[in-house]
Amino acid sequence: MTTTPDVGVVLVAAGASSRLGGNELKQFRWIAGKPMLLHSLQLFHERSDVAMVVCVLPRRYAGDPPPWIFQCDVERLLVSVGGRERGESVLRGLEDLPDDVRIVIVHDAARPMVGMDVVDRVIAEARAGRGAVAALPVTDTLKETDAAGRVVRTVARDGLWRAQTPQAFPRAMIEEAYAQAQRTGTYATDCAALCEARGFEVVVVQGSERAVKVTEETDFALVEAMARVAK
Repeated sequence: MTTTPDVGVVLVAAGASSRLGGNELKQFRWIAGKPMLLHSLQLFHERSDVAMVVCVLPRRYAGDPPPWIFQCDVERLLVSVGGRERGESVLRGLEDLPDDVRIVIVHDAARPMVGMDVVDRVIAEARAGRGAVAALPVTDTLKETDAAGRVVRTVARDGLWRAQTPQAFPRAMIEEAYAQAQRTGTYATDCAALCEARGFEVVVVQGSERAVKVTEETDFALVEAMARVAK
């Protein structure tokens, strides 16, 4: 690992948790021993090459974040205000990164169990000038259906991957991709798609089954079980 701090992290935690219901944001709920968001904050602050983590929060929390958020390296922490959509939140995080950042990681706080080995892999590709997506190969048989649920065809799964985060990019690449998205008002479900649309080279690296995206209530139990097995 390089000791030159040239990596910036945009940690996206601005979602409204609408699928879970209730008043508490899922990124603030405790899971596997600490608030979900804190898992990722502390992971990236373990790295000596990380110059800054920009944590993108909903507007009502950005000015007064929960106190536990400061259980990390506060000298390398900025809090930014999220947008209406994920793409806008990432763009605001990019704008707040310090000038000396050359490699940008984007990670969803909803994936609290990502391992350092995955972070190493995406950074290595970004240093080589490519965009990198942590991903897992599709192993299930895929069916395409019509609106009524009738099977139209079976889709070949060869070469298909399930994209995760973290994703990493040379800074110039991701900034150009988001500048174009801002001009057109067209964002995507992940950063890699914007870079692909601009013709940049993007590769997949091996992700992790542990990097579950917490979306439904049952996902909390799954992550808790994974954490127990890891101990």
